Amino acid sequence: MKEPIIHSLFPTPVFFSSLERKLTPLEIKFLNKKEKDTYNNEGNITSNDNYVLNEKPFLNLKNELDLKVKEYFDKIICPSNKIKPYITQSWLNYTKRNQYHHKHQHPNSLVSGVFYINADEKLDKIKFFKEHTYSTISLSTKNYNLFNSTSWWFTVKTGDIVLFPSSLTHMVETKEGDNVRTSLAFNVFVEGKVGNNKDLTELIL
Repeated sequence: MKEPIIHSLFPTPVFFSSLERKLTPLEIKFLNKKEKDTYNNEGNITSNDNYVLNEKPFLNLKNELDLKVKEYFDKIICPSNKIKPYITQSWLNYTKRNQYHHKHQHPNSLVSGVFYINADEKLDKIKFFKEHTYSTISLSTKNYNLFNSTSWWFTVKTGDIVLFPSSLTHMVETKEGDNVRTSLAFNVFVEGKVGNNKDLTELIL
């Protein structure tokens, strides 16, 4: 009997890449300085500086993340207009044992990203949620897959870079282990012309 074909229609992209180098002593010194200037977020700790990638010690890191963002746009969005994606805000998150990062999205942003400075692949993960999960009939599931799940998680490790649509709900569940999960989160918008003049959808950013 011929097996049926199942297509994944309109999938949500979650882009994984990595920084293929270790942080420099200058970058580590800068991180240590920023760790002392934080506030208590909902569930974990966040840097007071919300533009950390604009700081001089992170200039090279920002350039490398810019290239990852461009790759995301080139491979996934494939824009026809000459638009340029750019990183807007960027900040550091610190999550210790028994802490968490609340469920949220990133408004006023098109794409969001996370660079993992310290993460244990055996313990740390990022969890995503399906946007529309309400159903009048809820069927029990014995084997979860990408089609029947309302949430999905990926393990993460030091050096990983993850990019995804900013509207995609995500969170970090209660942290296990003694390592301080340290991540650099950022948002991305675009400049240039969006839409089409004749279609009355033109927007110049």
